[in-house]
Amino acid sequence: MESKYQQLAKTLREQIAAGTFAATGLLPTEKAIAEAYQLSRQTVRQALSLLAQEGLIEKRQGSGSHIRKAPPLPESAAPRSIAILTTYISDYIFPSILREVETVLSANRCTTLVFASKNQISNERRVLHTLLELPQLDGLLVEGTKTCLPNPNLDLYRQLIARGIPLVFLNGSYAELAGSSLSVLDDNYGGGYALVEYLYRKGHRQIAGIFKSDDIQGHGRFSGYTDALRDLHLSLRDSHVYWYGTEEKDRIIAGPSQSLPDAMLEILEGCTAVVCYNDEIASRLIASLIKRGVRVPEDMAVVSFDNSQYSELSPVRITSLSHGSYNAGRTAAELLLQLLEGKSCQSQVLPWVLEEKESS
Repeated sequence: MESKYQQLAKTLREQIAAGTFAATGLLPTEKAIAEAYQLSRQTVRQALSLLAQEGLIEKRQGSGSHIRKAPPLPESAAPRSIAILTTYISDYIFPSILREVETVLSANRCTTLVFASKNQISNERRVLHTLLELPQLDGLLVEGTKTCLPNPNLDLYRQLIARGIPLVFLNGSYAELAGSSLSVLDDNYGGGYALVEYLYRKGHRQIAGIFKSDDIQGHGRFSGYTDALRDLHLSLRDSHVYWYGTEEKDRIIAGPSQSLPDAMLEILEGCTAVVCYNDEIASRLIASLIKRGVRVPEDMAVVSFDNSQYSELSPVRITSLSHGSYNAGRTAAELLLQLLEGKSCQSQVLPWVLEEKESS
């Protein structure tokens, strides 16, 4: 019967072969491994010493256990098991993201498990516990929950990382995990800046903004929006900015298509244009404006992000930022595969392309 340190060495050996530590080229610290596998530090040291004797790692004083070139997985190896955790599955832009993820992974001998948190911390924690209990998990693609708020689930993410499971974040990431995970993000700041510049060139000088408060995307888009206003010497008024969170968004979407909170519409007073967080909220805004007799774009120009189906189905087609030939799901899946193959890679930021339509 194998000892505990031999069992741990076998597990780490398989993870090295799968390229699961390729993002850093290092094994987790002795402490992290001990906590992840509920073992003593002495057992971990024995396992690492065995791997060093085999030439798989090189222990360097003060800088940890460096991984030497890992052997490739044999062709007969079992398919890799990849988990996908998004905030939603069937809503808004997520079907196209998931379709691209699964297309890439299935073409590379991966099986997938899909979970949704509904952007709720409690749901995310439940899913992460489930993932930690799986007998096999080779990688995780995750859209984090409420990424600009403190997240009490970072302990579970750290356990996954300590087990050598590579993480690639979509749309947002947690700063606390930046050194041990990769991400595929929108150029949120650049997008907010570009939309204000576009409206300025169209002659608008009073530009309102509607942004999501609990996800990092909303904060990045707001930052680009405000910096562009400043650089163009336009006024920035708190009364012209509306913030909404996940729970309010859910209530808005559940209501009539032409119904929005009065406070959201009040920020438009004195403005001739508005930058919206995404097409979903922009299409609702346009429907509400038309119901009130406001002409789009003659009285109010509306621009947005994502160039989704909402942009086309809106009562007035929405000028929106698109990723063009890029797809966040495909890019994230390809990045995860590179990690699993032991290749050197880095986080990606996807550029925007303006799709001009009738709303501006």
